[in-house]
Amino acid sequence: MASMKIKKGDMVKVIAGKDKDKEGKVIAVNRKNSTVLVEGINMVTKHAKPSMTNQQGGIIHQEGPIHISNVMYLHKGQATRVGFKMDGDRKVRFAKSTGDAID
Repeated sequence: MASMKIKKGDMVKVIAGKDKDKEGKVIAVNRKNSTVLVEGINMVTKHAKPSMTNQQGGIIHQEGPIHISNVMYLHKGQATRVGFKMDGDRKVRFAKSTGDAID
């Protein structure tokens, strides 16, 4: 499986769908389905029965998954593509627009 270009904690911009041009922080990455959960993006409504953990039950609003191809990494406030290069003996991500190493 290829390594993912978006990681948990990255700031991303949505480039397609109903939340186009919105920005947020990645909460979780699902490598199997190639999806990400982004803070405040693709909000869905879920109906929950009362349970021990949720005594009240009711309607819950939470983030839904969005395909990783519909988000772009934000580098210095600008959306950019991400590439990989070798920095000595380790592989690092870099922003293709500026050439700066991300991590």
